[in-house]
Amino acid sequence: MLLHIVKQSKQQDPFPAVFLYKKSGRVLKVTKQLLRKSMKEVLANMSKLEYEQYSFQIARQLGSLPLWQSAETIAVTVSRVPEVDTWALITRGWEEGKVVVVPKCDPTDRSMKYYQLTSFCELETVYSDLYEPDPDRTNEIDPKMIDLLIVPGLAFDKRGYRLGFGGGYFDRFLETFQGETVSLLFSQQLLTEVPVEAYDLPVKQLITEKEVHTCFSK
Repeated sequence: MLLHIVKQSKQQDPFPAVFLYKKSGRVLKVTKQLLRKSMKEVLANMSKLEYEQYSFQIARQLGSLPLWQSAETIAVTVSRVPEVDTWALITRGWEEGKVVVVPKCDPTDRSMKYYQLTSFCELETVYSDLYEPDPDRTNEIDPKMIDLLIVPGLAFDKRGYRLGFGGGYFDRFLETFQGETVSLLFSQQLLTEVPVEAYDLPVKQLITEKEVHTCFSK
């Protein structure tokens, strides 16, 4: 476990939010940026064998759930290490006849549009070596068609709240999304509590290599 959150301090923009954490009996001031850095360091220590095995177990857990089995259209990001692998999950969706859609981000307004992916060759490399759909080779879909949205993140708590990568894309998208939501994570990413701000929205289920947790936010 990284750090146990005690409370959030009052902080005004444009300064980053500061949170008070307890670690080894000491209270520390930690920004979201530092918490992201700390979690990335934890994930970087995972071996390739652990990464592959745990990703497989997480995908198997998800595939056994009714929310996956009943979903006709599944929205998922194209992962990069150290995120839980979604490449095999996308392949599984295709094999099961599901419509798989992946996001295209617009940095100008932090919005996302989803496009149907039928081949990995329809992807293009964008900023930070991320893979996104090529709009010239894929078809945009209405978000209302998405049955299951797989939401990425760096750290999570059992209420379903998440610490994202800092872009704010999913926070905006979740404001109007009405379908099922789930996050895939390694057990190291599940904390006692993560920093929560007014605009944060929880996901409904968390899936690790060890458990499936239904969230009840407060």
